[in-house]
Amino acid sequence: MSASRKKSQSIRRKGAAKNRSVHQLGTRFWKSLLLSTFASFSAASCALKLPWLQRIEHEAQALQEPAQWISAWLHAIWQEPLPQGLRPSADGTAMHSHNTTDFAECRGLFPAQQVPVLLQAPRQSYALCFDAFAILYNADTKTPAYVVERLNRDSLQAAQAINRTDRFYAEARLPSHARAQLDDYRGSGYSRGHMAPAGDMPSPQAMAQSFSLANMVPQNQSHNSGAWNKIEQDTRKYAMRARADVFVFTGPAYKNAVPAYIGSSRVAVPSHVFKLVYDASTGRAWAHWQQNQAGGQPLKPITYQELVDKTRIAFLPTPG
Repeated sequence: MSASRKKSQSIRRKGAAKNRSVHQLGTRFWKSLLLSTFASFSAASCALKLPWLQRIEHEAQALQEPAQWISAWLHAIWQEPLPQGLRPSADGTAMHSHNTTDFAECRGLFPAQQVPVLLQAPRQSYALCFDAFAILYNADTKTPAYVVERLNRDSLQAAQAINRTDRFYAEARLPSHARAQLDDYRGSGYSRGHMAPAGDMPSPQAMAQSFSLANMVPQNQSHNSGAWNKIEQDTRKYAMRARADVFVFTGPAYKNAVPAYIGSSRVAVPSHVFKLVYDASTGRAWAHWQQNQAGGQPLKPITYQELVDKTRIAFLPTPG
């Protein structure tokens, strides 16, 4: 074999080895980049169920090409059903239907599996399902329109064994323009007031989920730890004694002509907070309607119809 031919073959072998090396480096780079993205997103949403992450991790050994990783990531996200209105659009932003109220994944949390009727709907709303509660989120106020829970003796007995976590987090399922951020509450003078109370949560995951900022309103600190805390405790006591499920709707109301706001995200400060208690076994319903200000004892409950008139939300199924 001529020296020139040997030299040519040597150059080709070196070129092929170099290409393989570059390809391997590129693959490792893309895998590292995507895994880093997964880790960041998972950390931000650690309290949420994300089965699509598990699917990708399970198939990771079979994915050799960067394009395969990207395809698997997108396929997994799109195949995993998201709450209606949260499927990404082609440009990477979150799409939403006007006034999304389809709680398809968590209808069991609602009385007779029927969602409330909003007589005066927000301009932008998102249906968010969690393990032990569901939220209709108002993107205009950066707070819930309402939160619903289904309480009973078994769930509340389980909740007594769960340690409180206090790890607040921004809700990653909401588009950035619609969600409250941790910095919005810092130095505001308001508590991050749970609408679905941490004390109601029957599992560690449900407890972690309850600290989503989507479940919070800016609440007067004295009211949060005083009268409102007593209302939450009294509601649990009643549900422990009830014969069957007790459904609880909680949320803010904005009765000021111009609400106050906190933070750069402009989280609206409610003038009032409410809690509706509905005993499905007896048909009894009553509501607490409290000003969001320092105060002593809880006020006398109001009727269900009075709450509907104040909130413009028909929470309960129509009889018949």
